[in-house]
Amino acid sequence: MNKVLEEISKIGIVPVIALDEAKDAKPLAKALIDGGLPCAEVTFRTAAAEESIRIISKEFPEMLVGAGTVLTTEQVDKAVAAGAKFIVSPGLNPEVVKYCVDKNIPVCPGCSNPSDIEQAISLGLDVVKFFPAEAAGGLAMIKAMSAPYVNMKFMPTGGINAKNLNEYLGFKKIIACGGSWMVKSDMIKAGEFGKITALTKEAVELMLGFELRHIGINSEDEKAAEKTATDFCDLFGFAKDERSASIFAGTGLEIMKMQGRGKFGHIAIATNSVERAVYHLTKRGCVFDYDSATYDNDGKIKFIYIKEDMGGFGVHLVNK
Repeated sequence: MNKVLEEISKIGIVPVIALDEAKDAKPLAKALIDGGLPCAEVTFRTAAAEESIRIISKEFPEMLVGAGTVLTTEQVDKAVAAGAKFIVSPGLNPEVVKYCVDKNIPVCPGCSNPSDIEQAISLGLDVVKFFPAEAAGGLAMIKAMSAPYVNMKFMPTGGINAKNLNEYLGFKKIIACGGSWMVKSDMIKAGEFGKITALTKEAVELMLGFELRHIGINSEDEKAAEKTATDFCDLFGFAKDERSASIFAGTGLEIMKMQGRGKFGHIAIATNSVERAVYHLTKRGCVFDYDSATYDNDGKIKFIYIKEDMGGFGVHLVNK
């Protein structure tokens, strides 16, 4: 997977926007960035698309802006010249895909059946757009279709919304979802950019799904940990679960058998994706201790501590 698509996978959501007027490009891009999604697919279905991409690229160089609904090689050239960093198309046009591949332009063509995928593989791709996602069978179709193609990843678009977003993202062969529910055309036309920012923030928090997993309490030694755990379990009826370095009292309290991380202990925050959470929290100024990180078989972070303690507690992220 190329670097652009790797970053998209960490962002998780690609807002799909259609701009009728280029004057809306700058405030819309700012609204998305302020909401936590520094990414957009600007569709080439309108006359303002090329200029909109140019404005966004110039005003917000940190934003990952791409061109969508690209149907011809001429549109590829216009989009890239305007500053597009990736190309998306509704279907798989071999001429367009080969043109992009030969020029090292990240391209994600629409595929909805095995024949499309095999053609994409023959053209050297390892990520495709699944479109129209819900109408073409949704997540069940992606799971069924992906089984024979072990190295292919998907970016479903079409019918994705706040209700089904995490269901899609929970499948490891999906790198991100395209969606427009936070950037609806009527909101853009009405200049409701504050509302777009709010909906974007809601989408990001929904995707990350932060929740308290447990609190860790430090102890002087194993004997002290045993007493604390027993007291909690006897008083509140929690189940005791002893492990090598700690004793759990129920699922919400972890009593350490030593002076662990943090002055008082640690707090575990669960998330739908530690990998994406690290990306988004870093954008918010959070600094992580990468020496504490552990990784899954795909090389993605599954556990990591925030570098600085919070309220005397170490804080780490863990996958749900």
